[in-house]
Amino acid sequence: MRTRLIIAAFAGLFAFGTAQAAPLMSSAEYKSQKDRLEANYKAAKERCKPMTSNAKDICQAEIKGERDVAEADLKATRDGTPKAQYAARTARAEAAYQVAKEKCDDLKGNDKDVCVKEAKSAQTRAKADAKVAKEVKKVATGETSMAKAPEKVADTKRDAKDDKRDAEYKVAKEKCDAMSGQPKDNCIAQAKLKFAK
Repeated sequence: MRTRLIIAAFAGLFAFGTAQAAPLMSSAEYKSQKDRLEANYKAAKERCKPMTSNAKDICQAEIKGERDVAEADLKATRDGTPKAQYAARTARAEAAYQVAKEKCDDLKGNDKDVCVKEAKSAQTRAKADAKVAKEVKKVATGETSMAKAPEKVADTKRDAKDDKRDAEYKVAKEKCDAMSGQPKDNCIAQAKLKFAK
């Protein structure tokens, strides 16, 4: 009973739009908004032109990410489905990852490796949270039957927790690579213990 109440509470948080047979936005309105996004993207690309080196790469990644997120949000607004909303959340995670990864290029050696692992870990956390939100939304919109809902949501949360733990372990292990000998062995042993590896 408690599980069902928790699921109902989460479903309420994500139930800002219920599943509908018809799109939430007309095709003409969608096309107009998409054309506007593309025009904004082309104009925004101009601000990167005077830049050089990695600053230019970061700028381009930011602008591309903004466009990809805006397009995914537009589709989510149009469709209103858990799948479209999940795509918007994952687009946001991917955009943030690409920008963070570009910023890591300013670093060298183990600092760069750790930076990339941390960026990947943040992406993994965001995608795992998006999967949970998608499953909860499917329950709220009736795409998942109430009989299967507690088990389905619990499984998704468990998988998300495992994915996050694995990503955090990879970061901790990468940090150990800056060491050598016994300190490195101790660091890896502590990481394994902390993340149950």
